[in-house]
Amino acid sequence: MRFVSIVGTRPQFIKLAPVSQALRQWHTEVIIHTGQHYDDHLSHTFFQELALPTPDYSLNIGSASHGVQTGRMLAAIEEVLIKEQPDGVIVFGDTNTTLAGALAASKLHIPVAHVESGLRSYNRAMPEEINRVLTDHISSRLFCPTENARMQAAREGLTQGVEVVGDVMYDVLLQLQPRLSEHARTLLPGLRVEQDQYIITTVHRPVNTDDPDALRRILQAFERCELPVLFPIHPRTRKMIQQYSIHCSDSIHLLDPLGLLDMLTLVQGARRVATDSGGLQKEAFLLATPCVTMREETEWPETLIGDWNVLVGNNSAAILQALHRPDPLSLREHPFGDGKAAQKIALSLCSWPSSAEPALANNPISNSIHVGLPVHPADLSANGQTTHSANGQTINSLNRSMNG
Repeated sequence: MRFVSIVGTRPQFIKLAPVSQALRQWHTEVIIHTGQHYDDHLSHTFFQELALPTPDYSLNIGSASHGVQTGRMLAAIEEVLIKEQPDGVIVFGDTNTTLAGALAASKLHIPVAHVESGLRSYNRAMPEEINRVLTDHISSRLFCPTENARMQAAREGLTQGVEVVGDVMYDVLLQLQPRLSEHARTLLPGLRVEQDQYIITTVHRPVNTDDPDALRRILQAFERCELPVLFPIHPRTRKMIQQYSIHCSDSIHLLDPLGLLDMLTLVQGARRVATDSGGLQKEAFLLATPCVTMREETEWPETLIGDWNVLVGNNSAAILQALHRPDPLSLREHPFGDGKAAQKIALSLCSWPSSAEPALANNPISNSIHVGLPVHPADLSANGQTTHSANGQTINSLNRSMNG
């Protein structure tokens, strides 16, 4: 069968890598790169490190407001899909590229497969939340990374075409992890840090960067930490620091954005990770590095197990306290699969439906109430889990599975 895979950001390049490799064993694949992340050098680095095929189409959309960017992508992707006439379209994650690809395909009656389905932060102020909810509801095949993600999709009436396959990022991590220790021998000295003697951070969410007081509180916490802080900085965050005339102390090392191998190496070697990124929370968890998430909620509640990840918002004192918390106990297993998610996805697509049937079950009551909206804690408890906000980080069902 013939599939079009659509990506546009660095996290999507990572997710595409194992899926593309597995997909091409049984299918024909065409890759569209929207150019949502428009750093040509860094895009090339990721494609090279992951041995990704060169995109068949580079749309070079670049940066713009959410509406303008998504609209440009929608028009350009539609043109390619009309030309290619694929049997299905594969989208990844929760970006504007994800939503534009899913919309373009669905309006052409081309089935959509969504890799990383079922995630919910229940924060509608985040554009990623809108993207993931809408994409799930127009997809024919929903590939969930965890059982918790499947349960969240089911609460919205999404039960057809839904599969728990594991997390494709874990596939990538298993491939790269044998190289990390060796790479650290040259990378860490070059940055003048030692193993377990630094913090790695990323900050890019508007809630933390568009508010000068919030950004100052975060940086003040880093300044008060006794360890050096490595800060691969998003171009937009750097712009905001300059715009607000915020001074960074010498202990905060501003770095250019890093390639995947460098970033994973630094995460594995760090004392703590501090981030507002969804993906980095999970990578820290899988690499057994305790994480501090500078948000009030997470789409990856599985990482909160055993205090491996804590939610603190952008409160300076809370950030500092979380950075200094005791090391969590080791976990015997994790809920992100067996490292074979991409193979499961490729095999599943061998039985692609003949028509673009929606995954939404015929349940008007659940659909009208639970479409991407927060569910009452009592309902969550009835399903064997509790809230995953900053005020309630325990997930009973996951703790039971992790702790025997």
